[in-house]
Amino acid sequence: MSKEYNIAVIKGDGIGIEVVNESLKVLNHVQNKTNIKFNFQDFPWGSEYYFSHGEMMPENGEKELKDFNAIFLGAVGHPEIQDHITLNGLLLPIRRYYDQYICHRPSFLYEGVNSPLANKIPGSIDIIVVRENTEGEYANVGGFQYKNTSDEVAVQTAVFTRKGCQRIIEYAFQLALKRNKKVTSITKSNAQGYGMTLWDRVFEEVSMKYPIVETDSLLIDAACMDFIRQPESFDVVVASNLFGDILTDIGAMITGSLGLASSANINPDKTIPSMFEPTHGSAPDIAGKGLANPMAQILTSSLMLEHLGEKELSLEIEKSVKKVLSKNEIRTNDLGGNNSTSEVGDAIIRELNL
Repeated sequence: MSKEYNIAVIKGDGIGIEVVNESLKVLNHVQNKTNIKFNFQDFPWGSEYYFSHGEMMPENGEKELKDFNAIFLGAVGHPEIQDHITLNGLLLPIRRYYDQYICHRPSFLYEGVNSPLANKIPGSIDIIVVRENTEGEYANVGGFQYKNTSDEVAVQTAVFTRKGCQRIIEYAFQLALKRNKKVTSITKSNAQGYGMTLWDRVFEEVSMKYPIVETDSLLIDAACMDFIRQPESFDVVVASNLFGDILTDIGAMITGSLGLASSANINPDKTIPSMFEPTHGSAPDIAGKGLANPMAQILTSSLMLEHLGEKELSLEIEKSVKKVLSKNEIRTNDLGGNNSTSEVGDAIIRELNL
């Protein structure tokens, strides 16, 4: 009996379109070789939609996605549109509407990839950053007074709730039980004495339920240094929205390229869709040139399949990416090669054992 999944596809902008197309090519190959069927539906939202309609997606467009099993998103952004418009007009409303409070971002140093850090061997960097995804510093609470005058005041408020802190920290500990049994919490409670100290207290309370899990707590500045100085010391890292965002960019660079950085926005309640997107941006400087590395988006499709319950297929896609990297023959410019986006996608398909 075949299994069907309805997938909403938002290709986005710039290289997002190119890397999503390669990922769909891989997923179409998977369905041709298995009993899985993907029903893809395109939603033409993003910067081009904004230029035509004055908004990144239709009003309440996020509600149109409720009957899908997952949302597959490419990169979003355009140099002629301010980032807060693209972010608050598309990505954040979807995350919030479906309460996708888990942002799951792996950073792994694959065989065949050189880290800019000296003497790092494959597998020596293996970190998953669990980023709180719906509140914190990105809650978009605040406002302006006396706007566009010399007396202008801007207030930006970070929002931390006990529920929000507890559920993301619980997820991190559950994940650590499946890995190397260590969780590091990242805060800045010496400067942010309310929201961050609530986080610290909840982290301590949750940790009492997991006595076999080693714990550590670092300030964000120390964590940034240690991601570079001693990345091997990290396993699962749990952080607020802003701090998780910063650390995952560092994690991508120390493991070779943003072109390898996958990401998942997850709500464990599978009656509503989670959203899967790479960490990288739309890279308008190379858009349309066939230079983009599609591996981050393809690895993101692996995370999507894992969330949908297709663990074996998820692992097979990840293995195929690893094989291409380890052979060190086909790779895009960011990894020191000169192959095109589509050539990398084709190579990954050839390595699939289906």
